[in-house]
Amino acid sequence: MLPVISEEIAATAFAEIFKDMPAWRKSMIHYIKDENPEINTAIIEAANKSELDPKAVALGAYMAYNLIELAMNENDKLINFTE
Repeated sequence: MLPVISEEIAATAFAEIFKDMPAWRKSMIHYIKDENPEINTAIIEAANKSELDPKAVALGAYMAYNLIELAMNENDKLINFTE
């Protein structure tokens, strides 16, 4: 099951992403290439096979990955919280 992406998580992510979208996209390419190369390959293949702008398709996929990752990290913090 995917984690819930709160408005706070989305706002935090979007603030970072839209500060310099091309640079963020490029950094995500390198990050995901190391973190999960199969996902990176799938994103690039989908972007290249799309009739839409490949950079826009890749950006959307990287944004979704980032949002899910941030939400999972937040859930892990809540689950592992100790006083």
